[in-house]
Amino acid sequence: MRKPSKLLTGFVLSVLLTLSAKAEDREFLSTQVPERAAQLPMLNRLPVTNHLELAIGLPFRDTNALYALLRQVYDRRSPNFHRYLTPEQFAQRFGPTEEDYQRVINYAKANGLAVTRTFGNHAVVGVDGQVCDIERMFHVHLGYYQHPTENRKFYGPDAPPSVEAGLKIINVSGLDNYFIPHPDSHLTPIDENKIHRRSKGPVPAGGTYTSVPNGGSFVNGTNALYGKTDYRMAYAYGSSLKGDGQVVGLYEQASYNSSDIYKYETNDDLPLVTLDNVVVESMALNGGNGECALDIEMVIAMAPGVRQVNVYEGNNTDLIMNEIASPTQGEPRPNQISSSWGINGDSIIEGDLAEMALQGQSYFTASGDYGAFIGPDTQSSQYFSSYMTYVGGTQLFMNGEGESWSNEIVWHDPPGTNFNFFASTGGILSDVPIPEYQGGLSMTLSQASTKYRNFPDVAMVARDILSISTAVPTNGSPNVPGVVFITVGTSASSPLWAGFTALVNQQAAAQGLAPVGFLSPALYEIGQEQSYSTNFHDITSGNNSWFDSSDDTGSTNRYDAVPGYDLCTGWGTPAGQNLINALVGFAGPIIVDFNYTGSTQHGTLLYPFKTLGQGANAVSPGGTIFIIDGGSSSETLTISSPMTITAQNGAATVDQ
Repeated sequence: MRKPSKLLTGFVLSVLLTLSAKAEDREFLSTQVPERAAQLPMLNRLPVTNHLELAIGLPFRDTNALYALLRQVYDRRSPNFHRYLTPEQFAQRFGPTEEDYQRVINYAKANGLAVTRTFGNHAVVGVDGQVCDIERMFHVHLGYYQHPTENRKFYGPDAPPSVEAGLKIINVSGLDNYFIPHPDSHLTPIDENKIHRRSKGPVPAGGTYTSVPNGGSFVNGTNALYGKTDYRMAYAYGSSLKGDGQVVGLYEQASYNSSDIYKYETNDDLPLVTLDNVVVESMALNGGNGECALDIEMVIAMAPGVRQVNVYEGNNTDLIMNEIASPTQGEPRPNQISSSWGINGDSIIEGDLAEMALQGQSYFTASGDYGAFIGPDTQSSQYFSSYMTYVGGTQLFMNGEGESWSNEIVWHDPPGTNFNFFASTGGILSDVPIPEYQGGLSMTLSQASTKYRNFPDVAMVARDILSISTAVPTNGSPNVPGVVFITVGTSASSPLWAGFTALVNQQAAAQGLAPVGFLSPALYEIGQEQSYSTNFHDITSGNNSWFDSSDDTGSTNRYDAVPGYDLCTGWGTPAGQNLINALVGFAGPIIVDFNYTGSTQHGTLLYPFKTLGQGANAVSPGGTIFIIDGGSSSETLTISSPMTITAQNGAATVDQ
């Protein structure tokens, strides 16, 4: 088993420089190159005529109010619960001012850089320039260095970048390629002539397809592969929802071949879903197209009725994330987003995630494929946040020909089998404080932390998945489109959750409710209710521990699947329509207006209920009912579950 690559954390803030006499007139920015790497000798300079594309980040205004509102938007007891902002409202309240934004634009132009992209939230300016102009603007020299943990050279600055004092700039990305985002999927090609749909029968681990890769069976002697409707039968059973009207967004650092998607859809009798390529930066077709195609295919398989899938393509994470939060190309804003790429983060990305949450967008990311997380050394180029929902991986067993869910265990391949990666990643993030939604949860069984962020939050199948993409040979041979692959990894699990959330948001929209938004707070509340076992498949078998005999290293903690929450699969996987109903129950407070005269009644602000009894029957346990506009109601009712009832804009009277 390959030892996981190292991640060096922390920003360079302590490099000493010999500065000019006007150093006090400049402000230093954080850089993504770690301190250890900053001490390396420069091998040679970047050619001064080379071009780099950069993203210059500005800070949001009034961040205390921003995060206070964010807490209220996800607090079911607050009148602001799920009252989301539009991108325009967010920009007006929290975005940098037009004056500060224009100053940064003018500064870049004055230093010879071309402005390539601007955003309505004023958080990021995309620029392009020659190395010589970039070095002058940021007072650095750019050069090549030997990477301390990878067999490659990287380029980067010889010192922290700095800008003219008084400019509202907090970071610049694109000055280095120390961290290279990597896809989390792992694909093995198979002969599609050996793939066929299974015949029905009492097979204990059965997907729709069967194949015999490398002359042997692939899953516990049953050679089952998952595709077609398997994901819906396993996780969305009992539901006719298909994601109608919903837009899913995919973060990608690669392009894809549209013919691969067409082949996947037509082979599996799926509808042809509209794909919108939101090109932040042009991408050539490369080996990463397998990840991009997989993500699209998983969304379509789970939610075949979605309005469209936005595929965000580019190299710079800041630009991609800001485009998802604040669209500039006319694409509809997605309510559910998935990323299956390990990325390196910064303050702009954290701000974008907060903005997405305030706008009602759900963001899912693959937890990773290297087993028990014992610190930053076990994840390469991976960014962690409280505003992402982390998705772990399972091995799925189904009854018959993908007819129904049977069982799941933690995805964990023993070392030396199939691949070098091996298990659903989970653990404790000692550099991220525990979020409110994880507070108060009993952590004794799971070994989770009561002080730091724990992950993953949920899980889905991560093994024995059929996908189709283009094979890109490394020997210069022509690309081969339409290759069928066996795929493993949590990178399939994350887009499946985005597709599942499209089903939830379709039902919420049909009931006149807001999108479910950032999902983790609702997941943890549902997980701690008595109805937990009816809403989730609780994964209680397996672990994600590891040991590397080559250097006698391994996970210091063995994280086992346990009843309830654990550090292998979080709360588990969706139990069909039951979880959809539970999540829709969290989509907004129940509104009652005794004076409402309309005929449509959904319990929403636009279509409130007319009686408190209607509200009490509709509210989820622990939820809130707001009686607006005062007034009185003559009714008799019995309240048998916990709820909060609040009168707004005047006193409300209920006779009995």
